[in-house]
Amino acid sequence: MTETTGEGALVLGLDVGGTSSRAVVADLNGRTLGAGQAGGGNPNSHPPERATEQVARAARTALAEVDPSLVGAAALGMAGISKMSDPAVSGLFDQAWSALGLRCAMRTVSDGEVAFAAGTPEPRGTALIAGTGSIVARIENHELERTVGGYGWLLGDEGSAFWLGREAVTTTLRSLDHGEGRHDPLVASVLDELLGTPSTEEPDPLVCRRIISIVGGRSPMRLAELAPLVTATAAGSGGKATDIVTRAARMLASAALSVRTEQDDSPVVLAGSLLTGTNPLVTAVRNELAERGATRLPTARSGALGAAWLAAGELTDEAHARELHAEWLGRANGAPDAG
Repeated sequence: MTETTGEGALVLGLDVGGTSSRAVVADLNGRTLGAGQAGGGNPNSHPPERATEQVARAARTALAEVDPSLVGAAALGMAGISKMSDPAVSGLFDQAWSALGLRCAMRTVSDGEVAFAAGTPEPRGTALIAGTGSIVARIENHELERTVGGYGWLLGDEGSAFWLGREAVTTTLRSLDHGEGRHDPLVASVLDELLGTPSTEEPDPLVCRRIISIVGGRSPMRLAELAPLVTATAAGSGGKATDIVTRAARMLASAALSVRTEQDDSPVVLAGSLLTGTNPLVTAVRNELAERGATRLPTARSGALGAAWLAAGELTDEAHARELHAEWLGRANGAPDAG
């Protein structure tokens, strides 16, 4: 790789979500020099003061062994970046930025841009993100062009962890209502998770009321905690869980394909906690996309490194940027870049 030294040869990348904030510092020779992690830093999910504090903590840890003034470019990826248009919120982040000793500007980008960069160095394509929520991002020239979905749990988030969890509960309720019994593996798992036992002797109508009361007394987002029951059951015993996974895969694939033309051969990066591991949903989504013409399906790796790579694009040329992508992200999980 081409050696690049001197002032301004460092980059900082931050991947900020509702549950965690991650930061990484790297140089343009391909070395990662520091990393940090803190709590959720999305001002859409937390009070701005707390969000700023967590982002600063992650960045401070990553910068601990380097001179912050040598950072020549930085990118902060965040879902719902519209919140940064509020002067009160952006002002807090600007203050934290200065307090860290950084002299470069803070470039805020969407989580879709970061996810796409974390999977491929290509300038255009699609990011399909399914974690707690779900959204599709269309990328052109490394920048967000448009999105599909991302409406939140009340209005959408089809195929997300929240959606899977909600479907698991409603499937259980319908099974009990319709007299189908409690023998389906998913129904038994939901009863065990919510009631503490899959074999309660209470009559079905009472069990339904108890489930509704338990779920209704919690934050709606806690339904996302039931998503692993769906994927694990689909991987093992199948049954009703397989139907949920199949429907989720079709909706996610349809959303991703809605921003592409039939002739589009650009990559679709799979991102988010549901699509970056090994589970039946990942397999079903890949199969659904491939059957419908999308065959370049890289997996997103480190979001913080994806953000750092976007920052590096401000300091180097395209050829060197591709080398950096292979160094940072192509081997980030021991596999070659599929993009």
